[in-house]
Amino acid sequence: MKELMLGNKAFARGLYEAGCSVVSSYPGTPSTEITEEAAKYDEIYCEWAPNEKVAMEVAFGAAMAGKRSFCGMKHVGLNVAADPLYTASYTGVNAGMVIGVADDAGMHSSQNEQDSRHHAIASKVPMLEPSDSAEALEYTKLAFELSEKYDTPVIVKMCTRVSHCQSLVEKSERQEFSKPYERDIAKYVMMPGNAIKRHPFVEERTKKLIEYAETSGINRVETGGTDIGIITSSTSYLYAKEVFGESASVLKLGMVNPLPVKLILDFAKKVKKLYVIEELDPIIENHCKALGLEVTGKDVLPICGEFSQNLIAEKLGLPKKESCKFDEPLPMRPPAMCSGCPHRGVFYTLNKNKCTVIGDIGCYTLGAVAPLSAMHMTLCMGASVSGLHGFNKALGEEGEKKTVAVIGDSTFMHSGMTGLANIAYNQSNSTVIILDNSITGMTGHQQNPTTGYNIKGDPAGKIDLEALCRSMGFNRVRVEDPYDLKAMDRAVKEELAAPEPSVIISRRPCVLLKYVKTNAPFKVNEDKCRGCKSCMRLGCPSISFKDGKARVDNTLCTGCGVCKQLCAFDAFE
Repeated sequence: MKELMLGNKAFARGLYEAGCSVVSSYPGTPSTEITEEAAKYDEIYCEWAPNEKVAMEVAFGAAMAGKRSFCGMKHVGLNVAADPLYTASYTGVNAGMVIGVADDAGMHSSQNEQDSRHHAIASKVPMLEPSDSAEALEYTKLAFELSEKYDTPVIVKMCTRVSHCQSLVEKSERQEFSKPYERDIAKYVMMPGNAIKRHPFVEERTKKLIEYAETSGINRVETGGTDIGIITSSTSYLYAKEVFGESASVLKLGMVNPLPVKLILDFAKKVKKLYVIEELDPIIENHCKALGLEVTGKDVLPICGEFSQNLIAEKLGLPKKESCKFDEPLPMRPPAMCSGCPHRGVFYTLNKNKCTVIGDIGCYTLGAVAPLSAMHMTLCMGASVSGLHGFNKALGEEGEKKTVAVIGDSTFMHSGMTGLANIAYNQSNSTVIILDNSITGMTGHQQNPTTGYNIKGDPAGKIDLEALCRSMGFNRVRVEDPYDLKAMDRAVKEELAAPEPSVIISRRPCVLLKYVKTNAPFKVNEDKCRGCKSCMRLGCPSISFKDGKARVDNTLCTGCGVCKQLCAFDAFE
């Protein structure tokens, strides 16, 4: 039976059909839907973990116990999970363990566009790379087989276009899988004496995987014209096929680590000119050059951003395809915090107080955008709290009296707690603001350990943020409503002036949550409006300015009332 599926949904279907039993992930665009779709199958236990390291360790434990397991994340999440990954490569597995990582070439929703193939190479773990939804399902099932055959975790690398585009998928039935757990200290206890013995196993495994890559068919030659030969993978394969058609021969790589040797050399002998088409880093290209081949790749194709059919055609000197054109240019729609976003009042207050704001990863990163312009650093998950401590240790009282960290509730649970423990332990007089909107907002409203619900929406353990912060040694912990600008202003001033570290919890649920009831929209009394534009400083998408007067779009306004607090003339009604 065939069905049109998103790549991520097809991946989840592959988990189901392969008999996967345990899934633990942390949401990260563009990987999130893999786990959300897997959670729809009652046969699979699914959970959101506090972070990717925890998720991978959960998956490892389940695989060791004899159940097929999966953990999913985006590319930067693999950095967080690198610690268990590199050692799991040594231990190997019992039942199959598959790691799903989604890269984001073009940085549609990411702070960098790193290439996850580097982690596969460095950890010496095999990596498969599907180019469409059908392969996402097929490769997921194959990954479990390879994991068990070669005693290794296996990474399946997705990307934004494969994750979020649809193609036809052939479905089949689930095959249950289980293996008995057997105690094996030499295999699973990675103290130095045991780890030394496992390293040669990893090197021998890599040789066997290279042999598999040469002959298995996952890397395949599609014979066309012999003037041009293309070595490629993932979506670049689809783009190349559309640009070149049958005029070129193609070596399509489904396994991108380890890469074959003889297969590539044999392919190169059959063509006059060799191109390597791959997004981001020249990993296949460098492999070919190490084999002594002359190839055209990053000397003409960009190392930054994602590819397209026309980009490849343009860079390789071929005619571009006709594309859809609009009669008028589309207006720019830069991202902005939603109307009624509870974070807006916090950033307005921080900007008003001329605070230096050390930020974090979440939809609140949009606090950096004009007119709020109230975030001055964003590095990675949890770095706001640790960075604030370092900033204040460097500047002393000069920093402590005007600098804050902002971090969301989910990000705080992910990796902010350890930074807060560092402030408590090493005593910088730092003020941390936890933006508690009661959900993981940026990736589409996933639950987290502070919400009290699990991935299926059932009641679950709920962490008390106030109690947690106090137990870490913070005497000054207060909760404020970000819609109340006076209260938020007072809290910021008092905590920055306090002689000890403090935490402000800005608590109001995301306005887009289904259970959140909004108020009637405001309107502007034009007789009272003086055109002072104070309300425009909020950057609220509901408010515009026309003919010298403020206007409210009542299809967007949620009635939060923050604008009313800024109007000295009481024009918002």
